[in-house]
Amino acid sequence: MFTGLVEEVGVVESVIKSSKSAVIKIKAKKVLEGVKIGDSISTNGVCLTVTDFDSSSFTVDVMAETMKRSNLKNLMRGSRVNLERALKVGDRIGGHLVSGHIDGVGVIKNFEEEDNALWISIAAPQDILKYVVYKGSISIDGVSLTAAYVDCDMFKVSIIPHTKAVTTLIEKNIGDEVNLECDMIGKYVERFLLFKEPSNAKKDIDIDFLSEHGFI
Repeated sequence: MFTGLVEEVGVVESVIKSSKSAVIKIKAKKVLEGVKIGDSISTNGVCLTVTDFDSSSFTVDVMAETMKRSNLKNLMRGSRVNLERALKVGDRIGGHLVSGHIDGVGVIKNFEEEDNALWISIAAPQDILKYVVYKGSISIDGVSLTAAYVDCDMFKVSIIPHTKAVTTLIEKNIGDEVNLECDMIGKYVERFLLFKEPSNAKKDIDIDFLSEHGFI
């Protein structure tokens, strides 16, 4: 579990791709403090497991499903990525709860400056937009942000100078893909509301059951 508050920007040292998966080595500093094999590090919003590390970098395996559903497939040597270690119990949650299991990717459509802020417009598919709530939280490449505008085709966020300075968002270009993770509350509520037990589910025998089947 993460908060969407990026701790540092790492630099990809190498990407070794197989037919569908990849092994990625990332140069970092802050997130290596106290790191252990098996630790989780959010990389552009994707929860990845540390499989190896040294004093200046860590290595992760990226499975085929993750490569297919995220922008990690576009990484190459020299790419910069947002990094965050997993949340520790007792830490402040300055952003929002982020699982690191992204819902898919969006595409940057526009940048617009407004005084000290920068508006970013992002197009996304309907199966993601249905969970984007005006003034609700959304993770973009692992950055916790607030959706300040939503319509049927896209949403917009506004980022402050600090976010521009400590993340890779300002380095993106129009047409670039970004990883999106919607606030998990909406997805759970939808699942609970739409879930139906199978029609052949075993029913308890009670007065209503007996009456319904003609026994009384």
